[in-house]
Formats: sequence, structure tokens, C-alpha cells
Amino acid sequence: MSQVAMAGLHGNASTAVPAGQYLTFVLGDETYAIGTLATKEIIEHGQMTRVPMMPQSIRGVINVRGAAVPVIDLGLQFGTGIMAIGRRTCVVIVEVEGEAGAHDVGILVDAVNEVVEIAAADIEPPPAFGAKIRTDFIAGMYKLKDKFVVILDSARVLSADEMAVFAQAAPQVPQETA
Repeated sequence: MSQVAMAGLHGNASTAVPAGQYLTFVLGDETYAIGTLATKEIIEHGQMTRVPMMPQSIRGVINVRGAAVPVIDLGLQFGTGIMAIGRRTCVVIVEVEGEAGAHDVGILVDAVNEVVEIAAADIEPPPAFGAKIRTDFIAGMYKLKDKFVVILDSARVLSADEMAVFAQAAPQVPQETA
């Protein structure tokens, strides 16, 4: 069975992960990747404004050229705990398509690594089990050096509907001061 067909068996609704450039970043002990076409910019972690009554995984909003952009802590979203802010912490601004059109979302990451060119043949389907995150958010897996990189499906992991689902399912973790 082809990798494209197998991807459908593991809960990923998309039929194939396109070849192309992917931004790799670190979150905790894991390396993730997201397509560069959706990535708008990378900015230093700075002052965030907390918004009341938001899910724990939404750490706040930042001002990006006059627009309030929500910042998501994927550690909380994935259930691995609140992300500690370090000197390499940054925010990756990603454009996400939603019901109301495209909007920007910030992803809080421990560090940005590099942009890698990945051929479609080098992308494995999501695993059926054993990953720390739900496999429907995994677009694919890529072997980089001696470990796997989880390629995230940004449209799914950053959708407003999915953030609401995570907010209901996630354990309440005390927020760290930024």
C-alpha cells in the first residue's frame, strides 16, 4: 500500500503531505515541523497580554503591526505541560484558514532550528500509536539525522474548533508568568 493511502488509515484527512520547505522547531524534547508556506514570520518572545476566559493553551495576545495575534502554547495543547520561557523562546506566526477567512496565530516554541527541504518520498505516514499527540494533527513524519520530526498539520492543530476541544479536555495547569 502506498504511503499516501496509508496516511488515510491513521486518522489524517489530508491525502498527501506535499514536498517542500518546512520550518523545524523544538518544543520540549521533541522536534516538529510546519510548512513554510503557512509561516509568515518568526519573532522574539516579548510582552504578551493575557485575555480572560481563554483556554489555558492560549497564553495571550501579542501586537504584530497593530493586530492582536493569539499565541498558543503547544505544550499545553498537546498535554505535555506549560512551556518555560527561555532565552531562545520565540513565536512563529502562522496564517491559518478558518470559517471566517485567514487569520494569524502565534506558536510559542522553545527554539527554531532550520528550514529543511523534504521530498514527498521521505515523508512517512503518521504512526498508528505511540506519539505524544493525537495522530490527526500529524501530517507526516520525517527522519532528520537520528530522530523523527513530527510534521504538523497547521490547519488542524491551530483551528479555533480544535483549540476549543483541547480546552475542554486539557487538565487545568497553573499559568506561568511570562
